[in-house]
Amino acid sequence: MGRLHLRVQPGARRTAWAGWFGELPKLAVAAPPVDGAANEAVVAAVAELVGVPRRSVRIVGGASARTKRLEVDGVSDAELGEHVRRALAER
Repeated sequence: MGRLHLRVQPGARRTAWAGWFGELPKLAVAAPPVDGAANEAVVAAVAELVGVPRRSVRIVGGASARTKRLEVDGVSDAELGEHVRRALAER
């Protein structure tokens, strides 16, 4: 199981990996921070990035904050980190 800490920017123009916030990767999501919509967008974006089903991605910390901790089943910390680094390098 891979673990990921990231910074989320809700209400963005589009959902995309947006660089770094200090040492944390930053994910901009188009969904507003209302009724869990931004959290769902985060789960969907991470699942798509890694190539796992949405049910394999869980927010385990920071559900109501911009800094979130996620767990992803089926990948290691190193694999997850590499996926994020590639996504940020391609932006």
